[in-house]
Amino acid sequence: MAVIVVGGHSRNIGKTSVVAGLISRLPEFHWTAFKITQYGHGFCTADGKPCQCQTADSCVSVSAEHQPASGTDTSRYLAAGATRSIWVRTRMGMLADAMPRIEKELAASENAILESNSILEFLRPDLYLTVLDSTVADFKDSARRFLPLADAVLVSSPGEGSAATNLPSDGKPWFQISPPTYISGALVEFVRERVAAAATR
Repeated sequence: MAVIVVGGHSRNIGKTSVVAGLISRLPEFHWTAFKITQYGHGFCTADGKPCQCQTADSCVSVSAEHQPASGTDTSRYLAAGATRSIWVRTRMGMLADAMPRIEKELAASENAILESNSILEFLRPDLYLTVLDSTVADFKDSARRFLPLADAVLVSSPGEGSAATNLPSDGKPWFQISPPTYISGALVEFVRERVAAAATR
């Protein structure tokens, strides 16, 4: 099994589109896709809006998406061709409590792709892709902390913005991406090679 993590420095910069694009372009890997959302402080880490993620009965919720046309990020994964789509919601700082369930879902997966930065505190994927958009000034602490671990950088709107000053320059491959797909042929081939290599180990 191969595990891919897709993160990024802020919200609304194309992370979900990257995940959906890779699922669509690489169907042979039969993906289980995960969306990991942390809530707290009155706003959602997924989109910055007033939070609707919190559940009344628990600080951790793990649920499967079944509707590919519901309009949610997890439904986009299914619409792209994911075998399964899982939404993990936790209160800020409580992702560790969700890890036993995440690990159980991973064990039942042929290959997995997770949209998250914070998950890197608890697992080391076979491939970590980080999305950067130089026009968006916000840079999440988790993204800054894990940026050195990125295997490749996906650059949207390259330029001289504040995010551009955080781009790693240590020989990591860069891939230019742009809306609406946020995917390139070179990126797809890079991921295909890395997933195939991981699957043979």
